[in-house]
Amino acid sequence: MLFPLVWLISTAFKSPTEDIFTASGAWLPQNPTWNNFVSVWQTYPFGQYLWNSTVVAVLTVSLNLLFCSLAAYPLARLNFQGRDTIFAAIVATIMIPFQIVMIPLYILTVQLGLRNTYFGIIFPSLASAFGIFLLRQAFQSVPKELEESARIDGCSELGIWWHIMIPAIRPALVTLAIFVFIGAWSDFLWPLIVLDRPEYYTLPLGVAKLASALDLDWRLIAAGSVISIAPVLLLFVFVQRYIIPTDVSSGVKG
Repeated sequence: MLFPLVWLISTAFKSPTEDIFTASGAWLPQNPTWNNFVSVWQTYPFGQYLWNSTVVAVLTVSLNLLFCSLAAYPLARLNFQGRDTIFAAIVATIMIPFQIVMIPLYILTVQLGLRNTYFGIIFPSLASAFGIFLLRQAFQSVPKELEESARIDGCSELGIWWHIMIPAIRPALVTLAIFVFIGAWSDFLWPLIVLDRPEYYTLPLGVAKLASALDLDWRLIAAGSVISIAPVLLLFVFVQRYIIPTDVSSGVKG
């Protein structure tokens, strides 16, 4: 599992004189160099690609957490007619491949005037059935006593959602944020469909353009790929400590 990643990083630091396809010396570069990263950064606007991916990923995560939590809360804590049917219909959409809804989504995106825009890239990921399912299960694990005590104090439903429920399910929110961030950061198909202006290209499109333009110089392609995956690895390193069960029942006595 780790071999492709190790080979990728090793290739990114290898000099042009080294043969990257031989077994001998393939694991570690003999003469490590940063020139591959410098060449990639200077040849193509990877700074713009990095900025575009950051904007898209951050907005996608923020809006996904907002809409998924707003949808999951009533499905988990409120009683209304058709609740279970609505939830079953939402979960059923997980079985529908993206390729089936891709063309209708593209037509809708064009009709809304969102082509070649950040919001056009984000549009299909504003909410997800998986996110609603995950947060609904997390909301159901919160003790009812916390909710009832907030209602006794005069807190509204929106206040309960924001002040009681959201802090209680922080590990689930962080987990969903990581999944959504990785999906938005590495998405290639939808940006390829909805974008044709290079100034809006994300990193996956930038790496693909790099591969097609540099006559398959794998050292430079590997350097561009390392640049594209580094933020995801850093994100996981910094937030992994939050992916732990939280004892929300500690706020309930008795």
